[in-house]
Amino acid sequence: MGIYGFLIGAALFFCIPLYVMIVTSFKGMPEIRLGELFALPNSLDFSAWIKAWSEACTGIECNGIQEGFWNSVKITIPSVVISILIGSINGYALAFWRFRGANLLFGILLFGAFVPFQVVIFPLIIFLREVGAFGSLAGIIIIHTIFGMPVMTLLFRNYFSSVPEELFKASRVDGAGFWQIFIQIMMPMSVPITVVAVILQTTGIWNDFLLGLIFAGRDNLPMTVQLNNIVSTTHGVREYNVNMAATILTAIIPLAIYLLSGKYFVRGIAAGAVKG
Repeated sequence: MGIYGFLIGAALFFCIPLYVMIVTSFKGMPEIRLGELFALPNSLDFSAWIKAWSEACTGIECNGIQEGFWNSVKITIPSVVISILIGSINGYALAFWRFRGANLLFGILLFGAFVPFQVVIFPLIIFLREVGAFGSLAGIIIIHTIFGMPVMTLLFRNYFSSVPEELFKASRVDGAGFWQIFIQIMMPMSVPITVVAVILQTTGIWNDFLLGLIFAGRDNLPMTVQLNNIVSTTHGVREYNVNMAATILTAIIPLAIYLLSGKYFVRGIAAGAVKG
């Protein structure tokens, strides 16, 4: 009984801010000025949501947060696909095609997963500037791929290490090569850990602020940066209902992913993501 009480209390603690955001987003400014934070709105008013999406000022332009949404989509999808593809190949090679120095290489990659990205921002700026990719869509995709690759390699390497080695040896005896084993045998077996990787990368990249602000450039600013610009706007009246609606719109994709695929995340972890 105590465990259920604790869980219910924890759920309420984390849901209260979300509740306040939702009810505030449906209120008009006169109703918000009454200071009744937890009160339900007298009537549902979607004008704040419409303004947050298409009319709120994110700087000089007042096109709402929709531009940032599509920028986040363009950044997230290729970054997730490329980082997972590279990480899965690395994990497969380190688990089954071990070469001299493989453990050292894995240790270096693992070390890279724990290096604060603030430490390497300046060298990366110089690198992207030299290759002509700084401030571009390609540049921010490269950055997210670089930072995602160590964790993805760790996940897939540990998962593939839990696969019976006899299966790999039998495939080798049958004449299958590196890519044939990977594509036809390993990838179909790695659906659980791939789901975990997609969830981690999608939510991590979508919620990113600092890297998008530095590397994306003015034309590719992600939704989180646009949200900050809306909330930080100082001219005119601060419209809390618009700010709350913009915040929910920004968070709705990660929220939906966790709500819809949470059980698959747990299954993927239990299937071998932390084994090895």
